[in-house]
Amino acid sequence: MQKVLDYLKKNEARFVADLCEYVRFPSVSAQPQHSKDLRNCADWLVKRCRKVGLTTELCPTDGNPVIIANTPRDQTSASRSYLAAKPRYLIYGHYDVQPAEPFQLWKTPPFEPRRQGRSLFARGASDNKGQHLAHLNAVEAYLKTGTDLPCDLAFLIEGEEEVGSANLTTFLSRNRERLKCDGIVISDTGIIGPKHPTLTHALRGICAIEVKLYGPSRDLHSGIFGGTVENPAMALCQLLGQLRDKNGRVKIPGFYDQVVPLSSENRKQLARHPFNETHYKKFLGVPKLFGERGFSPVEQRSARPTLEINGLTSGYQGDGSKTIIPAWASAKLTMRLVPNQTPRQISKLVREYLRKICPPTVRIEIQEGHGGEPYFVAPDGAQAQAGLRALKSAFGCDPVLMREGGSIPIVNDFKKILGVDTLLLGLALPDDNAHSPNEKFDLGIFAKGMKMSAHLWQELGRIAACPKPQQ
Repeated sequence: MQKVLDYLKKNEARFVADLCEYVRFPSVSAQPQHSKDLRNCADWLVKRCRKVGLTTELCPTDGNPVIIANTPRDQTSASRSYLAAKPRYLIYGHYDVQPAEPFQLWKTPPFEPRRQGRSLFARGASDNKGQHLAHLNAVEAYLKTGTDLPCDLAFLIEGEEEVGSANLTTFLSRNRERLKCDGIVISDTGIIGPKHPTLTHALRGICAIEVKLYGPSRDLHSGIFGGTVENPAMALCQLLGQLRDKNGRVKIPGFYDQVVPLSSENRKQLARHPFNETHYKKFLGVPKLFGERGFSPVEQRSARPTLEINGLTSGYQGDGSKTIIPAWASAKLTMRLVPNQTPRQISKLVREYLRKICPPTVRIEIQEGHGGEPYFVAPDGAQAQAGLRALKSAFGCDPVLMREGGSIPIVNDFKKILGVDTLLLGLALPDDNAHSPNEKFDLGIFAKGMKMSAHLWQELGRIAACPKPQQ
């Protein structure tokens, strides 16, 4: 192991340079004009994996290609690897990124990496290029120093995570045997802080819908017709106002019926998270916090379901005024879900309630969007404990268990299709601005992430080496 760790330290500057090159690709999957950039980015990643010494293939899909890169022992056949003495793990990541708009809020261009102190600013630096590159660098250290890897490894890196991974599910189903493994490792979540390395053992699910209200057949003069017809924008605001009460609780009947209450041990672990309300308010730029009464802010943002308005659109929004009654108004909503809620169930409840409270003076249309189920894995399992030990070895302090407020829908597909659990070992700090202007990645965490990955394969290899109890 010392040779591996020395290699990582010696090549740290080169690894940072590689990350700078990687984030220069504007690989925005949500915008069709960047399709060529996505392909160029995928090609760069293929070359980088082959340079490491991995057997690498660029696999086409109906969308952006998927990269599969295997450690040398695995180059003959997946079945042979799986039946060998070494356990096999899949490392997942994504090379696509969020749109960078609004550009004017970036201090420097989003795809021109800027280094400031120990931070690297660029779109995709932490979400997710830097995080999976840390694993790739750790594997390089093993291979280039001739150090035996205790596990067979396969990288699976896609280009559509930021738009719902629509084609990856099909890809997994078609390549089930080829991707057979003992577990998944993902670094695409958060870390509480440099002194609080984090294992995420639960993710919230998500359910998205768009509601649209139609009034008159066209925009009307508000002076001539105002007072005789319903204003769809006003009706929509009144309708949305009935979705939540003053205590932050969602008013939709049945919304909380399947929610698993937090146990005393759950709340004890969540209370370990360092939290300073004054600093948190300042970081968010809000005068006062708001959330479901009876729960702490840490619990509210990670372990409780929510309903949020993501966008409102109606009428004239240019300079000056235009005195109209708009013909329509729309809102985009998402619900974050916790075990045992499902997107299908919650979508049905929300749609039924919206139709029930919609006034007869407007016509309502509801369009279902993407969805993903919540995810939970027991933190006392052997793989989770191996992850905790690897974090402690790399960071030099005790790790913390966390429930992540965000969603990674593909994690549930891994469970359903490949039948294995996922280790979520995030490396993004709370102020890394994922999905926001001025995204960054802490280079100190980048270095510790590489060390964590190096230690992880040792810890997971020890699990396989331990004798299994007699049945």
